[in-house]
Amino acid sequence: MRKFWRSAFSAVLAAAAVPIALLSVQQPAQALENNLARTPQLGWNDWNSFGCNVNETLVRQTADVMVSSGMAAAGYQYVNIDDCWSEWNRDSSGNLVPDHTKFPSGMKALADYVHGKGLKLGIYSSAGTTTCQGYPASLGNEQRDANLWASWGIDYLKYDNCGDHQGRSGQDRYVAMRDALAKSGRPILFAICNWGGDSVNQWGPATGNSWRTTWDIQGNWGSVLGILDAQPGWAGLAKPGAWNDPDMLEVGNGLSDTEARAHFSLWALLNAPLLAGNDLRTMSAATRSILTNTEVIGVNQDWGGRQGNRIADYGDTEVWTKPMANGSMAVVLLNRGSGTSTISTSASQIGLGSASSYSVRDLWAHSTGTTSGAISASVPGHGAAMYVVTGGGVANPGTFALRGQGSGRCLDITGASQANGTPAEIWDCHGGANQAFTSTAAGELRVYGNTKCLDVSGNATANGTAVAIWDCTGGGNQQFRLNGDGSITAVGANKCLDVNGAATANGSKVQIWDCSGGSNQKWAKA
Repeated sequence: MRKFWRSAFSAVLAAAAVPIALLSVQQPAQALENNLARTPQLGWNDWNSFGCNVNETLVRQTADVMVSSGMAAAGYQYVNIDDCWSEWNRDSSGNLVPDHTKFPSGMKALADYVHGKGLKLGIYSSAGTTTCQGYPASLGNEQRDANLWASWGIDYLKYDNCGDHQGRSGQDRYVAMRDALAKSGRPILFAICNWGGDSVNQWGPATGNSWRTTWDIQGNWGSVLGILDAQPGWAGLAKPGAWNDPDMLEVGNGLSDTEARAHFSLWALLNAPLLAGNDLRTMSAATRSILTNTEVIGVNQDWGGRQGNRIADYGDTEVWTKPMANGSMAVVLLNRGSGTSTISTSASQIGLGSASSYSVRDLWAHSTGTTSGAISASVPGHGAAMYVVTGGGVANPGTFALRGQGSGRCLDITGASQANGTPAEIWDCHGGANQAFTSTAAGELRVYGNTKCLDVSGNATANGTAVAIWDCTGGGNQQFRLNGDGSITAVGANKCLDVNGAATANGSKVQIWDCSGGSNQKWAKA
């Protein structure tokens, strides 16, 4: 493992990802609102290639290459320093001190240089008394350190989980640094790195701009797949300003070019932070072309209401999808096996509605074709194909009831009332007019013979906002997208149609909530 003492915990951390799926029906914390990371952060970190061998020259040269290689133009912003940057002891005033040999000009001068390139500088510490390599860390010195970093012009903090925790919970330790950064007077992106432990799924979104979901990544195919397999349980937490982090990219570090394209495709689909971990100064042309594929990066930076997720698992082959803001669907066809395999899906499977033809954009070949609905590719071993499929509008057109997966009951308008403001609930399925919904090309769910629309009350976007019926207005709060995984996105709020508290009783109210992947947010035509 990258951090010398973590290997003993890797099995524990892997197991820790399992309860996330079990907890997914709980309502996660609200997002941290510091106006940072409204799209997933893009940048570079030194650790994967250099470990403790970081220095001022490396950082300056990397900033230069980030510009000259086209990475900056493709959206990469952050040049991040990891562990081992400081002296072994704080100074007489209690401040952290950059290593005089590694950083002879000091951090303020380095930040000025990076800013002069139009980029941003990141630093590293840990929510313990020492970092993972034994250098002084920030537990108990949160405000002192945050103020120091702000004075240097730091823009990003990766906050690890090593050292003595002094008996304090993860939430307490990370919230302390969140609050210190907020008081520092400088906007500093806060990246939590506690490897998916300490129930970070419950408090991470309200605390950091991103949070690690698993153990550390390694530069091999098995590591990439192992981390990928843990991601579906976290999918419902992601939102603008708060992202699941499956760890840094290993593009150019040990992976073949085919594996690297698949890795980059999947991390993009997951709305993950894209932090290169290779030596940018010596990267191959193939590695550069992968990291600067602006079409794939565009999928990563697009928020269509939920991060990408796996919708079909056939063993060695899988289908992953992500809705895009314009109603199209991004698709990755993944071949985990060693031999070439044909992988197929369809417009209906990925959540698009009926159409005579669909546009299919190949994001690696940079070519566009059309299909009547079939999407298929011959994918090399350890490889992936990636597309954006457009056409068909909302899936599942027609009139139907919507049965809740968790309750077995149907979406129902209370008391069969047709009055504006009548709330939606769940009730035993009975085929009545107050349970018959029609999806329209405009994305509405109409009821009572198309006279009323399902409506997010007051055009609100907050978790817990009631869903009711109202005269159809064409507003964004009356647009709902039926997704291939069974969830229904309230488009205007970018949240999911949700049974309050995962209740199953008749009369349980329906609301909007952050998409969690829980059975109380899954619906099927009945």
